[in-house]
Amino acid sequence: MQIRGQYKIVNFAKLKQSVYCNYNLIILPQIEYMKFPVKLSVICFIAIGVTGRLQSQQQLKSKIVLVIHGGAGIIEKERMTPQKEAAYTAALTDALKAGYNILSKGGRSLDAVEAAVRVLEDCPLFNAGKGAVFTHEGKNELDASIMNGKTLSAGAVAGVTIVKNPVSAARAVMEKSNHVMLSGAGADKFAASAGLEIVDPSYFFTEERWQLLQQVKKEDSLSKSGGHSYNDTRPANIYPDSKFGTVGAVALDAEGNLAAATSTGGMTNKMFGRIGDSPVIGAGTYASNATCAISCTGWGEFYIRLVMAKSVSDMMEYGKWDLKNAADEMIMKRLPALGGDGGMIAVDRNGNFTMPFNTAGMYRGFIKADGKPVIGMYKDIKE
Repeated sequence: MQIRGQYKIVNFAKLKQSVYCNYNLIILPQIEYMKFPVKLSVICFIAIGVTGRLQSQQQLKSKIVLVIHGGAGIIEKERMTPQKEAAYTAALTDALKAGYNILSKGGRSLDAVEAAVRVLEDCPLFNAGKGAVFTHEGKNELDASIMNGKTLSAGAVAGVTIVKNPVSAARAVMEKSNHVMLSGAGADKFAASAGLEIVDPSYFFTEERWQLLQQVKKEDSLSKSGGHSYNDTRPANIYPDSKFGTVGAVALDAEGNLAAATSTGGMTNKMFGRIGDSPVIGAGTYASNATCAISCTGWGEFYIRLVMAKSVSDMMEYGKWDLKNAADEMIMKRLPALGGDGGMIAVDRNGNFTMPFNTAGMYRGFIKADGKPVIGMYKDIKE
């Protein structure tokens, strides 16, 4: 039915369709008793309001983005076999899809980053969870953190040895305790009490990581460095991801909320309970709806000293830097100025994102509202 006159043409069928729920359940019984001019005004008013709300929701959904990384280091195409490159691509794609399946349905960024990181933790290719490197004592000690940009809530674990997915343990600390960080046996015990999946330490054993430990021990003994020689003489040519194996994810959801998560097995042959930046909120992980969400990968001691992730956020909030310039300043200038290297992934509240690194390569990828995953390892993809 169409009505002409002093009003513009009105198609009641289309109006009903656009506001079908409210129209049929609430509006229709009321407006049937109204006179036509009033009835028309009410329907148009409701239609405009609902249409505006739908458009607003659609605009927010169009900005959803998930960015992930799988570590930075000497990652060069000439040192990568086609088979291993394909395996890394498949794993990174699976992680992006896991997070995107949540974001595309209106889910929370916090759930998306946890889901993406869990996929990477379960993959032995990455130095987190199943693929964690070994300590000097031949153990696997895992660190992780997560942060909610909406509330600034955060959780972290360090040195856990029996938790299958450390990122979920970090979230449990955030949501089921009054603390931000738990470590060692206490963190393991807490994770078990929170109902998380607990595994035998042997679950984390992989032959490749074990052989890497033996090689690094041999080189350290020859150099008499005592296990703390974090330089480029390590066997990165044999294991191209051996230097800074870390995984992480950052996301912006349809509600405009940011979140970040990071997980790692630390450095091969680490000693004395060493903890890097990954579980340190503000260094390896940070998220605030006012600015951005960040996950870092690199030489942890330098990231802690620079308070890397929070520094980028502060530059944006107080110095009015944009995300890309702030991230580049920290990764490309201030980090190497101290002697460190690595990379980061970051997304701001408007859906802009960046993935800078000053190493030869960084496993990384992103997926936006169109649902098309984009994967990179070398210096070969545009953001």
